[in-house]
Amino acid sequence: MVDVLPLVEARLTTALGAPDARAAVTFLGTDRIEVLRFTEGDVVRYATLGMSAHPMSDPTALVADPVKGPRAELVLSVRAGVADTDKVLRPLAVLAASPQVEGLIVTPGASLDVGGPLWPGAPFTSVLVGEGGGLVEDLELDDPLDPVRFLPLLPMTPNEAAFKRVQGAQVLQERWLAHGTDLRDPVRRSVPLG
Repeated sequence: MVDVLPLVEARLTTALGAPDARAAVTFLGTDRIEVLRFTEGDVVRYATLGMSAHPMSDPTALVADPVKGPRAELVLSVRAGVADTDKVLRPLAVLAASPQVEGLIVTPGASLDVGGPLWPGAPFTSVLVGEGGGLVEDLELDDPLDPVRFLPLLPMTPNEAAFKRVQGAQVLQERWLAHGTDLRDPVRRSVPLG
């Protein structure tokens, strides 16, 4: 069995540089999840490390396949110095542990809710999972393992999350694009949804 986490960390550092901080969280009955912080200019990126240690498996399967299945890590990018975004570490670790804890398969277009603000005073309580392969390229693993995808997280206000549930992820993303929404702004208001 290959330990994918050193390979995942190497891919993150190749794409984003050396992390300037890291924190680890362990939830009862799960493997340790780390969150690495990368700072580049006025942008801070938080990336999970540990979610991809095991493939995500169908919650209806009687036995989880220890080899086959999608693997992913999460990446959140925000503007630095505007809000206390370092407090996002625990919510990110919770989201990264959700495949182990809840049997959830995290895919692009999914909404993930943290049940409270992403960080103190944040107008966001959930995120939209974006398409991988942009900021950090997928990490190909030897057969029969699926590649590790690095999925960007796009913070959503409660109104945007409700809109997305009704209209779909694509319509919300088109709305953000049409209004020139800065998705990295940690204090931005909800996009006009009317």
